[in-house]
Amino acid sequence: MSDLSQAQQDKLDAAAFRRLLSHLDNRKDVQNIDLMILADFCRNCLGDWYREAAEAEGLEMSKEDARARVYGMPYSEWKANHQTEATPEQMTAFNARKPS
Repeated sequence: MSDLSQAQQDKLDAAAFRRLLSHLDNRKDVQNIDLMILADFCRNCLGDWYREAAEAEGLEMSKEDARARVYGMPYSEWKANHQTEATPEQMTAFNARKPS
């Protein structure tokens, strides 16, 4: 990896991020709570990280705009069409996870 220039690394990082977004878009059945339980991050976290990266570059970005980048649509639309109510089992698992 040390042989890569910063530009090459940035290009690969961006491609991997786009592929992650595509993968998540194709797996709308995977709920954010499941991601939080298993990996301690979710689509909303990705949106927050995206917004923070924009701000670090001096760009203003709203939480809604960042989430739309991650979800591929406004978050409210994704939530209405794809998000289900968390089950009692999911909530138990979520509450039992170790804080990061």
